[in-house]
Amino acid sequence: MSELISYQFDDGVATLTLANGKVNALSPQMFEALNAALDRAEQDRAVVILTGQPGILSGGYDLKVMTSSAENAMSLVATGSAFTRRMLAHPYPIIVACPGHAIAKGAFLLLAADYRIGVEGPFNIGLNEVQIGMTMHHAGIELARDRLGKAAFQRSVINGELFDPQGAVLAGFLDRVVSAEALMETALAVAAQLKRINMVAHRNTKLKVRKALLETLDQAIELDKQHFGA
Repeated sequence: MSELISYQFDDGVATLTLANGKVNALSPQMFEALNAALDRAEQDRAVVILTGQPGILSGGYDLKVMTSSAENAMSLVATGSAFTRRMLAHPYPIIVACPGHAIAKGAFLLLAADYRIGVEGPFNIGLNEVQIGMTMHHAGIELARDRLGKAAFQRSVINGELFDPQGAVLAGFLDRVVSAEALMETALAVAAQLKRINMVAHRNTKLKVRKALLETLDQAIELDKQHFGA
């Protein structure tokens, strides 16, 4: 489908694999490809599996873009926030099969999914914004507040603490951890289970459950635009 994302559709499951360098940097072009992939998956009425390369889902936003200018940083953060909001409201289930590290925006992809599977190993998962001198944006704070446990939210957002895969389950970034060899087999098994649910009921229930969060995110995204504009 794209040099940045491969799209494989088989038996009602669309597998989207990120492939943008060593850390799968999330650039404007990557989000364009991700949105196109979700468009196609929706047309295919597919359960989605989002994954990365062995050892990493994503290291977050493309730092070359983030440091190029305030305008470029503002635009990329807004684009990223809009994408995770889209994930939360997507009409079909989204599974993230995280093959290793998931840092910053990479971890927000986990927080926006319906089911998250990680792998055993010396991997870091979490939000390191304050470690690298970035004040957390409003949309990120609200998404983390909703999906993380209260204590983990404080440790993650305010302290920039990163978690190992088992710690990420306890924190709320992941739902389960398996061996690296079993990752895609497990993701496909979860997808097979999710294919059996009624998708209209899934979509309607998802939107009811997340109504307050989606409204809060809309407000937070606007606040972030005002903040960057100032």
